[in-house]
Order: sequence, then C-alpha cells, then structure tokens
Amino acid sequence: MLAELTAGAAHDALARQEAVSLAAVEAEAIAAPPAIDALAALSHGERVKIIAEVKRASPSRGHLAEIADPAGLAADYERGGASAISVLTESRRFKGSLDDLRDVRARVSLPVLRKDFVSMPYQVFEARAARADLVLLIVAALDDKTLAELFALSSELGMTTLVETHSADELSRALDLGARLVGVNARDLSTFELDKTLFARLAPTIPDDVVKVAESAVSQPSDVAAYRDAGADVVLIGEALVTNDPVSTLESFLAV
Repeated sequence: MLAELTAGAAHDALARQEAVSLAAVEAEAIAAPPAIDALAALSHGERVKIIAEVKRASPSRGHLAEIADPAGLAADYERGGASAISVLTESRRFKGSLDDLRDVRARVSLPVLRKDFVSMPYQVFEARAARADLVLLIVAALDDKTLAELFALSSELGMTTLVETHSADELSRALDLGARLVGVNARDLSTFELDKTLFARLAPTIPDDVVKVAESAVSQPSDVAAYRDAGADVVLIGEALVTNDPVSTLESFLAV
C-alpha cells in the first residue's frame, strides 16, 4: 500500500510539473515568506501538544468527512488549542489537495504541515510554494540517498521536516539523518495494521533533544494520556477530530 501511495503521488506530481515547471515552482518557493518555526511551536512543554489534521478519507477507513471548508476546520482547530495543523494533500485515497493547504495557510497563524507521500524534489518545492512550514518524509518509502536529499532540501527552504518511522531500524535512520522532529506511526503503512504499543517501545531510544510525535491509534483522551506517559511531546490526530465535534474533542484531548 505504501509503495502504491508513493508511486501515485509521484505520478500526480509529474502531471502537475507538466503544467507548472520545476523552475517556476522553485522560484515561487524561494520567494515565499519565511516558514514559521515549527520546532519552537512543538517543542517539549508541560502538557502534550497536538497536531490536528484536515483529513477527508483514508485507505484503511474510506470516507471520513466531507470537509467542504478545510480552512474553517483549521480555524476551529486553532481555536480549540492545536499547536499545528496537518493537511493531507494526497488526492487519490485521502481526497486532499494543495489548494486545501493554501486555504488553511491563509486562515491560521499556526505552523502547517504538508502531509503527503513525498519522494521527489518537486513535491518539496510545491510544499514551500504553497506556504507549508513543515513537510512529511516517510522513512519506509525512501532509500537513504533520497531521504537525505529531500531532508536537506526541506531544511534549505526553511521548513521543518517531520520524519516518520515505524520500526527501530527506521528510527535509527531518522536519527542518523539529524532529524529533530521524529514521528512514530502506530499504523504500518504497508499493511495498515495498528500497533498501539509501538511508540512506548521506541520512545526511550529517542534523544531528549528530539521532539517526539506519536501518530495514529487515538480515539479517546486515554489514548493521548498513554502517549504522553510514554514520552510523547506531540500527538498527531486526524480521524477522531474530523468524525466528531472538532473543538470539544480537541479540548478533551488537551485536558489529559
């Protein structure tokens, strides 16, 4: 599934590149206003922080929510206490777009993450051109050379990179890269199976100066509390927010 998602996202990016050249997108990315410092926004605090996600659908659950106004939802998240906004921009299985990200960026003052299956420089330039402050790189989807190149490019453009892992080996690769914001996803993106204990097993091996992000397997406040107790600085939440009242649900998660 991960290979399919990554290949599909690359195919769609190449189609966009036919319409808007790499040189044009690169120029727009370089000319964009400076990115917001996401590390500062997400760094360790007295309470767990939340990246709230704009997410219409997923391969594992199908349709989740219409979200006709992604910027309005992001504004609700900001009002509810989120520390950053994640926007799914993959169109085939998650029904998102870069227009969603642009709309969200124009509405909120929080850091905004482009969450997609990024495997080529064009997609990184697109993210910054659309005013993303963070970009997701999934270790399992990339070889070491590509991972390092995309990580370096994201940094050169002033963005923070959320480097996502799902095993001890992938975590080691992320740390060797010098990642300062590391995610541990309870959902295996190859099989889409969940392992709720994964973060707790891997977190002790993540250095204290790295911001630890727990991803997936959150449906109620006790799940956030468990991640917090296991050492998470940040929890990324999508499905539970888009399928319930976003503000009250977010507030209940932040209250743990």
